Amino acid sequence: MAGLLHGGVAVVTGAGSGIGRASAIAFAREGAEGVVVADIDERGGTQTTRMVEEVGGRAVFIRCDVSSEPDVERMVQTAIESFGGLHYAHNNAGTAPRPAMLADVTVEDWDRLTAVHLKGVWLCMKHEIRHLAAHGGGAIVNTSSTAGLVGQPLLSAYSAAKHGIIGVTRTAALEYGDQGIRVNAIAPGGVETPMLADVGGATAEVQRAMGAEPAALPNPLGRLSQPIEQAEAVVWLCSDRASYLTGAVLPVDGGVSAQ
Repeated sequence: MAGLLHGGVAVVTGAGSGIGRASAIAFAREGAEGVVVADIDERGGTQTTRMVEEVGGRAVFIRCDVSSEPDVERMVQTAIESFGGLHYAHNNAGTAPRPAMLADVTVEDWDRLTAVHLKGVWLCMKHEIRHLAAHGGGAIVNTSSTAGLVGQPLLSAYSAAKHGIIGVTRTAALEYGDQGIRVNAIAPGGVETPMLADVGGATAEVQRAMGAEPAALPNPLGRLSQPIEQAEAVVWLCSDRASYLTGAVLPVDGGVSAQ
């Protein structure tokens, strides 16, 4: 298939729904030879695999908890064994935050959020980079958030983790650019995904903070993003069209961060 990519193998975490699912499909549509669909949600991951195949791509699902180093190692090994290598990665797995004032956040919630969002991205990059560095380079995109660009009331652990993702993205870009590895991040605003729906029962303030009420959190485009709009940015960042871009954080937020 002709597209932005000229072959290559991609891994996508959190690919069982939302942005990750759209990303896995977009990688296949744009010419990736194979896609590793990674998620803890086996049903969602299997559905995404079928959807990739429906657009003419090849995909394999692996159950992966990104906070577990053995799981992450198996994910990378699956790419190598199933498709012969690894060239692109979208580290996207996340979990919904439980809203609370900073002094009321439990240690358990802090550890849960940071383990998936921040430790998970670090573990994925650690093992992806080891392979990419030994095989001529590649491209990585991490999913941060507009909550990683500014503070977010009632979402301190989530915001801290998303800020941390930007930090490790920029650091990895500096450390591995001379080995042909580009590392960038996207910072979505409100995206119409199952995770956003999880805040439906939260307070109005939290819903606004997460972008669930676009009228209350206005942006110049006046609407939520669709997952495919995030995925298009991810694949472009991995493509040769973005060959001189590394260490960048791309806000895909309808203009929220411009305000």
